[in-house]
Amino acid sequence: MTEITRDVVIIGAGAAGLTAANDLRKAGLSVAVLEARDRVGGRLWTDVIDGATLEIGGQWVSPDQDALIDAVAELGLETYSRYRDGDSVYVGPDGVTHRFRGEMFPVSPETERVIAEITERLDAMVAEIDPDRAWAHEKAAEWDRISWDAWLRAQTDDDEAVLNLAFATGSAMLTKPTHSFSLLQSLLMAASAGSYSHLVDADFILDKRVVGGLQQVPLLLAERLGDDVFLGQPVRTLEYSDAGVTAIADGMTVKARHVIVALAPVLYNRISFVPPLPRRQHQMHQHLSMGFVIKVHAVYETPFWREKGLSGTAFSPYELSHEAYDNTNHGDERGTLVGFVSDQHADDVFLLSAEERKEKILESLSHYYGPEAKNPVVYYESDWGSEEWTRGAYAASFDLGGLHRYGADLRTAVGPIHFACSDLAGAGYQHVDGAIRMGHRVAAEIVEAGRA
Repeated sequence: MTEITRDVVIIGAGAAGLTAANDLRKAGLSVAVLEARDRVGGRLWTDVIDGATLEIGGQWVSPDQDALIDAVAELGLETYSRYRDGDSVYVGPDGVTHRFRGEMFPVSPETERVIAEITERLDAMVAEIDPDRAWAHEKAAEWDRISWDAWLRAQTDDDEAVLNLAFATGSAMLTKPTHSFSLLQSLLMAASAGSYSHLVDADFILDKRVVGGLQQVPLLLAERLGDDVFLGQPVRTLEYSDAGVTAIADGMTVKARHVIVALAPVLYNRISFVPPLPRRQHQMHQHLSMGFVIKVHAVYETPFWREKGLSGTAFSPYELSHEAYDNTNHGDERGTLVGFVSDQHADDVFLLSAEERKEKILESLSHYYGPEAKNPVVYYESDWGSEEWTRGAYAASFDLGGLHRYGADLRTAVGPIHFACSDLAGAGYQHVDGAIRMGHRVAAEIVEAGRA
């Protein structure tokens, strides 16, 4: 068993952990990053599957994500815009496919009016929410007691309007059924992106991609750390006191003054904390859970939908794949579609055989793009729910009432233990941008503590 000593040990080589490690190094502190996987990047993973380069994890950059944009620029990476020329597609409750332009789905004038009115109401509520302190709003307790679905249904009895409004934070972001999380959690999700309107605007939230894949951000950050990144080292025990910490992994032990736990909170219980964490943390972590979404990649010889005048952007709360986009790589002659199957639908399709599941999902995509969608040359499902060191996607959120009850303690350090990941972020919550922000934040906390 190798034993080393550092100023700070970081558990997890995702964007948060690696950002913190680089900041600490710049401040003159020594670091060791312990990663359970055999790769860096966490929920960022660009890989070649059957000859096709796929973004298995996170991939998009939106205009408000300053921390990510700065990191991409500082690392010398280039971005390109998501393809969006042509018509978008919407499948209505009657199963009919409609082509449209602009942000509003092609629904009846009355449903359009209802959606616009409630969106305006939500934007006004979101404007009052500080994403770093959502629980501090004067109506936080009230808004945390009612589910997102129940609140929407109290606003209107137009079911199509409810389903279209609900999916932005439900299926699309928190990836949980809309009855299982609160209005406050939904408002936080929107506030983290600047507004509810931003969240439902695909051209905003899914704006650009990184040439060569977003995993390059953690790969390049890890490169700068050199031999201080240790792969295949899941931390099993973390001993801590006012004097410092000892992180015991499978093949090594690191003694340090501080530790950053840069993991999704659903993984904290994989570590034996000695002594145990305070009861507040034990309770809080039990009220956080991951959502679940399958990211479906379908690669074709050509982007055939473009020839039909389609942008590749597609939505429907009535489809198995509730949204899909043109995900063709920069400079690639082949065309790639990415679709998403979330929450209950994702659970249900995993009851089927792999072949039946593929057939059902491609059938759903064909409702948007035509029969050609059923015959990709490469097909792959990103199933983060089966990843031992992630256990869901995209990120963790509170159950009903949890955000108001525990939010204030979410990022609180426990002695020398600091916590950082996208799941805990305010601005950039659930996104790579939030992970980077959290990395900067905890590194600054530790540097400041050293000066005190």
